[in-house]
Parts: sequence; structure tokens; C-alpha cells
Amino acid sequence: MSATQIQARDKSSTMSKSPRIAVVIPCFKVKAHILDVIGGIGLDVDVIYAVDDCCPQETANFLAENCRDSRVRIIRNPINLGVGGAVMAGYRAAIEEGITVVVKVDGDGQMDPQLIPSFIAPILTGQADYTKGNRFFDLEQIRSMPKMRLFGNAVLSFMAKISTGYWDLFDPTNGYTAIHTDVAKLLPFDRISNRYFFETDMLFRLNTIKAVAVDVPMHAKYADEVSNLKISKIIGEFLYKHARNCSKRIFYNYYLRDLSIASIELPLGISMLAFGSIFGTYSWINSASIGSPTPAGTVMLAALPILVGIQLILAFLGYDIASVPRRVRHRTPVQSMQ
Repeated sequence: MSATQIQARDKSSTMSKSPRIAVVIPCFKVKAHILDVIGGIGLDVDVIYAVDDCCPQETANFLAENCRDSRVRIIRNPINLGVGGAVMAGYRAAIEEGITVVVKVDGDGQMDPQLIPSFIAPILTGQADYTKGNRFFDLEQIRSMPKMRLFGNAVLSFMAKISTGYWDLFDPTNGYTAIHTDVAKLLPFDRISNRYFFETDMLFRLNTIKAVAVDVPMHAKYADEVSNLKISKIIGEFLYKHARNCSKRIFYNYYLRDLSIASIELPLGISMLAFGSIFGTYSWINSASIGSPTPAGTVMLAALPILVGIQLILAFLGYDIASVPRRVRHRTPVQSMQ
């Protein structure tokens, strides 16, 4: 057989191989809903990983006794690792089994399994490496969302845009996601936050490897499920981790891996803004203490650095927004033919 024939055969084999789809379901206090969630998953999914995260309701045993779906694989975490730890246990299993795309669906019944094709389509067609749900597309459906969740997600979304670098995404805490395993292999599983910050930390890690992430419109259902998330307990942790990830991302992207005009704009803008603010405050206090008006020249000396500093910071933000990853990292069938 000639080299040309071998090459053609390999390409044909690559194209004929059907992608394998898996669903990961973290299981913690979802015994009342888990069978309905599994029953709603269509036949286009090849494998379902039910990850019992040391559930007090013993969901793994319940599934072993009551679930007859042959696609279900039960994974038992020896200790409670949180939603992130459960999802990454599923990711590891999917990678070992040669899965192409892994979809994460919660086991509480809030996420419609019929939307799974919408999450995997942008990945299989080479438009994205990672997809996530967005509950804010339909203004009519937003009314069904609890008002406190609505406000909290809006605030967290703005914070996440800054810390993750995905300025075109919204609803960062949405747990309905899908990822190509070629991209999942590049992630540092042991360094990703295991608990409530998991989804946002995933976006930060994906940005550091320049993966393409896109939103998928969806509608969440709110029924009798009980949320384990207490805003008062996690707000301090979220603020700290957002600030940490923002600092890391800027350092990685603008100083460690690359240098650009934005690398100069940000520190110069912050320095000028800080100098103008400190000098202006000092001059105002000094003038007030002696009872004389601040000279016009002093006012200008304080105002000008502030104005220039703000302009430089805005220029940096404009550059950062334009730098959202646009080229997928995984190899699609179209790419493999080239």
C-alpha cells in the first residue's frame, strides 16, 4: 500500500469515528431527583457518570438498586470534595474512556437534559472548546428566577468578566457546561477550586490556555430543591479569589507570556491615578487646614494625572476585551483533514 493510500485511509478513519458523548452528574443530596434526571437524558449520550460525593443519602447505593440504564457508571468519592471535585472525577473517567465531549448536569432537576445537544453542537462544529449555560437571554423567563439570585448573579457576572477575561460571557456560576476532552486534558485538575467557586475558576483556567468559551441560552427550573449555597458565607471568599485570579491572569497574559502596549498602559495608568488622587487629597487637606484656597496650578497638577490615568486604564480594558480567545484548542474533524 502506498503512502498516499495509507494517509487517505487514516483520514477516512478519523472522519468515520463518531464522537462519544458523556454526562457527568455530581450527586449530593439529590436522591429525590436523580432518576428523573437520568431518565431525561437522550440516547445521543453514550455514558453517564454519576459521582457520589460522599452523599449522606447514599445516592450511589440508591442508583445501584433502582437505576436500570446501562449507560450509568457510578463513581464514589472517598471523601466529600464539593461539586468541583465530583465533576473532575467524572472528567478523569471520561478522558480514560476516550470520551470526546463531557457535559456536566446537576442532579437536582434544575437543568433540562433535552438541551444537551445545544451544548455539544458548538464544540463538535469547531466553534468552541467549552460551552456554558446562560439564564439571562430570555427576558420573559428571567422573571421566574428568584430576585436575590438574579441580583447576585448579575454582580458575580461582572466580577467574573474581570477575573476570567471572558468579557462576552454572563452567568458565570451556571453549572450547565460542556467541554472537549482534548481541552480538559490541559487543565490542572488538582489546582481548580473544588467547591462553589468551581465554575468561575474553570473559566479562569480556560482563559490561561486560550480556550474558546461560549454561552448557550437556557432556562432554569426552580422547584422544591434546596440550595446549599449561602451568600453570606461565600462572599468574602469570592471577592478574594476573584482578585487573586484577576492578578494572576493579567500577569500571565501581559507580562509572563507576552508584552504589548497594554502591558505599559495598566501600570502607568494605575500609577498616575494613584499619584493624582494622593497629591490632590494632600493638597486639599493642607489648604483646608490653613484656610486658603488651593491654587489653580495645584488643582491641575492633581487633576491631569487622574484624567490621563483613567484614560490609560480604559485603553487597557479595551485591549483586554478585544483579546478574548477566538481560536479553538481542540482538533475538530475539519481540522484533522488539513
